[in-house]
Amino acid sequence: MTYSGAVRVGGPADVHELKDLMISKVAVGPMDNNAYLLRCRATGAQLLIDAAAEPQTLLTLIGQDGIASVVTTHRHGDHWQALAEVVAATGAVTYAGAYDADGIPVTTDVRVQDGDVVQVGDVELTARHLVGHTPGSIALIYDDPHGHPHVFTGDCLFPGGVGNTWKDPEAFASLIRDVETKLFDALPDETWVYPGHGKDTTLGDERPKLPEWHERGW
Repeated sequence: MTYSGAVRVGGPADVHELKDLMISKVAVGPMDNNAYLLRCRATGAQLLIDAAAEPQTLLTLIGQDGIASVVTTHRHGDHWQALAEVVAATGAVTYAGAYDADGIPVTTDVRVQDGDVVQVGDVELTARHLVGHTPGSIALIYDDPHGHPHVFTGDCLFPGGVGNTWKDPEAFASLIRDVETKLFDALPDETWVYPGHGKDTTLGDERPKLPEWHERGW
């Protein structure tokens, strides 16, 4: 199967099949949010990133096997509208960044710090704390032992720029610094980027644009 990462609200999921992990991407809700279902091939364990909206769509995607956990990338309301319903239906353990957890109106079972590992079956995801779009946004990195890394960036990195910092120079400076040092400086160009809205990209496609982002301030 060929994965493009191009999905639309009301349309089917797109599936990225890796050797150890399957990544299903679906678009939901009025703000065209992306939700990602990760499935460990060895164990069948599943993890959902951002129960953003349309709980029935997400529960259908999850299927009868359920999910062990759900990670909320940050506290903005468009990323957790379906969280309560999904957790009630699945009993999933909830994860969120330590500094955003109090802004999410569903109890966070595990408050994630920078560098923490989030497990989905035999697969490990490393959390990176990125400050600026919100105080406690997190990205999740899967360092595929059979290929290039994959990173789920929430609203901190998109094709064409970092997340909205509402014309706050300090917030922008913080976010672009964290994105550069923890993602661009640490990961290769081949790294696949799965954002919270819209199409996917790679770090290599975005890296040449960094000077432009600095100059424009957003």
